[in-house]
Amino acid sequence: MSPKIDYKEINKLVQFMEEKKLSHFELEVEGLKVKVSRNPGILPPSETAIPLQEPGEPKIEETMLPQETELQKGKNDLYYITSPMVGTFFRAPDPSSSPFVEEGDEIKKNQTLCIIEAMKLMNEIESEMDGILEEVYVENGKPVEYGQKLFSIKPLS
Repeated sequence: MSPKIDYKEINKLVQFMEEKKLSHFELEVEGLKVKVSRNPGILPPSETAIPLQEPGEPKIEETMLPQETELQKGKNDLYYITSPMVGTFFRAPDPSSSPFVEEGDEIKKNQTLCIIEAMKLMNEIESEMDGILEEVYVENGKPVEYGQKLFSIKPLS
């Protein structure tokens, strides 16, 4: 008989992930394998799974994925928002809608700038500062790589 997992156990796993600020968790016990991801994507080579168990215990792995976009300061006091994952870049919530933002728009912190679809999940990418959107670097519907520049923002002083 194969092991089973119920809703309460899954809920405990999710709470554990939140407490430890994990974005990916895998558990394998007696043929039952559970994978839970909050922000799926392909890991950069430098970020690998870390075994947490002693030999002979059930296999448990933690993997830290980027949780947020990365701000990088560039020339002319511009900040670059880079992709936190591999996926497909979308400028609007659906094909019939206007883009979330256009070059020259004043944007606010936590405003949605785009969506990156990764593994059939839609991940909203938000601004981490108030500013003026200077440039959009990716064409709608095109693939993006981890760390690729998406936008440049000139912060409001």
